[in-house]
Amino acid sequence: MIRGLYEAHLPVRDLKRSIEFYEGLGLQLDHKVEDNLAFLWIEKDKSWLGLWETEKVEVEYHPSLRHIAFQVSLEDLKSSVAWLEDRGYAPREAFGFKPIEPFVMPHGEYAHAKIHFNDPDGNSLEFISKLENPKKITNRMYLSEWEHEYRSEKYESQMGENFKNKNGRIIE
Repeated sequence: MIRGLYEAHLPVRDLKRSIEFYEGLGLQLDHKVEDNLAFLWIEKDKSWLGLWETEKVEVEYHPSLRHIAFQVSLEDLKSSVAWLEDRGYAPREAFGFKPIEPFVMPHGEYAHAKIHFNDPDGNSLEFISKLENPKKITNRMYLSEWEHEYRSEKYESQMGENFKNKNGRIIE
C-alpha cells in the first residue's frame, strides 16, 4: 500500500525568501499556488516539500511539528558542514553535539549519521544517512569516531594478521 512519503509541509514567513533558501539546498521549484504556497521537488517526481506563507510561524518549536530530515549519501554528509557554511547556512547543536561534524545515533543493528540546521523561519532541518551497526554500538558519537571504531573492526576481521605490524597494530 504505502510506498513512501510524497509530501510534507512547513510554515514560512516570507515565501520568496524560503523558496530561495530551499533552492540553495538543491530543491527544485515546481509551482506556486496563489501567493502563499509553493511546492519544491526534493526528488523529482518522487517527493516534494510544500511551503505555506503564514503569520503562524511562531508556533513554539517541537520536532513533531516543524522538522524535516533529508536523506543524503554518507559521502555528502561528511562534507555537509562545509557545504552548508559555504552557502551561508549555519549547522546547529543537536542532542548535545556541537556542529563541528555530523554525529551518529545508533539504534540496534543500524545507526543514523546526521547534522542539524534551521531554515530562515526556525524550522528544524537535517541531513541524514543510514549506517550499518555490525558491532551494535550503543553510544552516540561523532562520525569520525564512529568510522574509527568501524574501520578498526573491519580491518581486523577482513585483513587478518597480514596487515599488522610487529607490535600487533593494524597497518592502515
